[in-house]
Amino acid sequence: MNQKKQKLIYLAAASHSGSTMTAMLLGAHPDLCSVGELKAVHLGNKESYLCSCKSLVSQCSFWQGVTDKMQSKGQNFCISEAKTDIRMGATPYIFKLLKPLVRNKFMEFVRDSLLNLSPVWRKNLPTLQQRNFDYAQSIAEQAGVETVVDSSKIGIRLKYLLKNKNFDIKVIWVVRDGRGVSLAYKNPSEYADAKDPKFRGGGAGKTQEHGRGVRQGAHEWVRCNQETEAILATIPKNNWIKVHYEDICNNTEATLNNIFNFTGVDPNKKRLDFKSVEHHVIGNGMRLDDSEEIKLDERWKEQLSDEELAIFEQVAGEYHRKLGYAE
Repeated sequence: MNQKKQKLIYLAAASHSGSTMTAMLLGAHPDLCSVGELKAVHLGNKESYLCSCKSLVSQCSFWQGVTDKMQSKGQNFCISEAKTDIRMGATPYIFKLLKPLVRNKFMEFVRDSLLNLSPVWRKNLPTLQQRNFDYAQSIAEQAGVETVVDSSKIGIRLKYLLKNKNFDIKVIWVVRDGRGVSLAYKNPSEYADAKDPKFRGGGAGKTQEHGRGVRQGAHEWVRCNQETEAILATIPKNNWIKVHYEDICNNTEATLNNIFNFTGVDPNKKRLDFKSVEHHVIGNGMRLDDSEEIKLDERWKEQLSDEELAIFEQVAGEYHRKLGYAE
């Protein structure tokens, strides 16, 4: 008996591109559920980590329900150790092969051929694929919806989810002005976490991510978006859509209508008061902010120096213009 395919919307993006806000706007729709990143690898201390409902994640009734449903499927599960990341159980050999970003078909053929030489990989991959399916299905069952949103962003995860025959996947490529992304890389505590310091790091009061500078941010912005392009080139055009963070902020209703039509749910059921809806999101600290104002964040215009802007231009200028940022 074939398992019914689980509908999944995957948000592909560079870090700090607005995927958390996008996921929460999607999750506010009654026919969708977003819990943040389904790869769930950086939760921190489960004794202090908060669900977006402001309960400790270990005490949240939603996550307890997901845990029960996973156990009914034969999966030993705890959200603080979800074990859904493609690198779970990787040997140094496997980890090294999974580290490079996704590129062209030939390079991916080489990667897959080398991975298949490993008996550990051949054993682990089917187990991970089943666990990811069971996890997404458990979330859908707990939320009472058909479609789950995964804002994990990274391309290597998307590559293998697309190979999972138990999923019906549509991809939303979220693109943000790379200068805003680079500013967040420079100081993630100030520009990419909860506004209230006590909620940073998921409730630990300290951002887990360390600043890596504008140059690193520019490199990562280019690399991650190019990786997404490489993956999208392998799937039918009607299975993906590109959305700009700036359009989500400046033309919210029209952009959401476009997204919801693409994902096959009723646009008329959208909620712009997205924080008023009960969410159980893990991930970026923005999920813990009380404000639901959808406002374009262009602090990079004041906070990046001429020297930093020149560095960004040197690293990412050409690709930045390719993606539609002419300034």
